[in-house]
Amino acid sequence: MLEDKFLKYKNTRIRYRDTGKGRVVVLIHGFLERLEMWEYFSDEISRYNRVISVDLLGHGLTDSIGYVHTMEQMAQYVRAVLKHLRIRKFVLVGHSMGGYVALALAEVLPDNIKGLCLFHSTSRPDSTEKQKNRDRAIKLVKKDSQSFIRTAIPMLFMAESRELFSKEVDETKKLALTMSVQGVVAALEGMKIREDKEVLLHFTPFPKLMVIGKYDTALNYNDLIDQSLNADNMTVSEFPIGHMGHIEAKDETLKVVKTFLKKC
Repeated sequence: MLEDKFLKYKNTRIRYRDTGKGRVVVLIHGFLERLEMWEYFSDEISRYNRVISVDLLGHGLTDSIGYVHTMEQMAQYVRAVLKHLRIRKFVLVGHSMGGYVALALAEVLPDNIKGLCLFHSTSRPDSTEKQKNRDRAIKLVKKDSQSFIRTAIPMLFMAESRELFSKEVDETKKLALTMSVQGVVAALEGMKIREDKEVLLHFTPFPKLMVIGKYDTALNYNDLIDQSLNADNMTVSEFPIGHMGHIEAKDETLKVVKTFLKKC
């Protein structure tokens, strides 16, 4: 088991892990997740790279700072860990909301990014319909956060995967249930108001990778394909899975990420 490390930044505790040597790869988890989601990837990637994984604001063992955690704020706290470790150049891999945070970080530190992987994530903002869904989710969370989490987690998996990976679904649920109401609501509020970052796919020189699930219910497949078109230095890898490639196709998605890292 890797050692948990903690950084105090702006009176807020941030948990992170740091393992391996070489090219720095920063793994950023998604909504309702924590750095444990990356353990398999981290073990494999850290054989030839230095891997940093961070609990985002309100997730895992990192504190909350308010009732809205913007993607920019979350990126600021990831940046604080990298600055503390004196890391200047790195590759970003972000799952779902972690991709939004990675994009926010890439926007302010474009010269420090050696590569960007959107792992079941998008550069575009919430649609009006999605924003309404976020508002509905916030009401549900305030009423009964545990019921919301127990319902939300399985829906991220393709229907067949829920049975095939029932143990992993339960484990993901168990970790998510440790989150506070404040942490869940603040992340939903932050995702709801995030800005369009698609320009970063078109006007940044570093290599990019989009890992896409054909049956992802959290993201629009055609929308993902559309934003990848004409993007500069972009690779797209598509799999017949849902939103949770690190579980539903862990070896296949790990392979494409490792191949991508060699380009960075």
